[in-house]
Amino acid sequence: MTQYFVYGRDRAGIGELKGELTEEHWAFMDRYAEELIARGPTLTEDREESTGSLHIVDLPDSEALNAFVYKEPYYLGGAFETIELYRFDNHTGRTMWEFTTTVEGYGRYLVLTKDASRPLSSDHLIVYGDLLDGDTHIGRAALVEAPDAAAAAKLIEVADAEVHPWEFGGRR
Repeated sequence: MTQYFVYGRDRAGIGELKGELTEEHWAFMDRYAEELIARGPTLTEDREESTGSLHIVDLPDSEALNAFVYKEPYYLGGAFETIELYRFDNHTGRTMWEFTTTVEGYGRYLVLTKDASRPLSSDHLIVYGDLLDGDTHIGRAALVEAPDAAAAAKLIEVADAEVHPWEFGGRR
């Protein structure tokens, strides 16, 4: 099994279409419940609208990966402007559901960087790991809990952090 980071960035103005496809998307993801390490939407700064869909998943081979990415309802419906797909080396060794530290008033964020090769340690790291293209280190992705986006970026200790409000995904 190999872990993969899959991030579909939404096309502009796609909210209504994603709303129509949400139940179909959740039903598709239900088939991967045992393989999912993390999932959830990235959001606008006010957390009112989706800007993307993130999944970290453990799959047996490239055929399974292609089915996961290219048969997913949001992808088939044309919701994504781009799809980022990398191998993921999970440094926490856990899933988002195993994260138990929560602080009232903190939000959750996806932090992406092209740097960050040093080890990180914080009670606020939900899941983090290296992004790889084959054996080439591309960067790092971290799901974190923090009081705001600036604090989320600071947790990763790099200057080039791309920060997206994020929330745990799944059925509500």
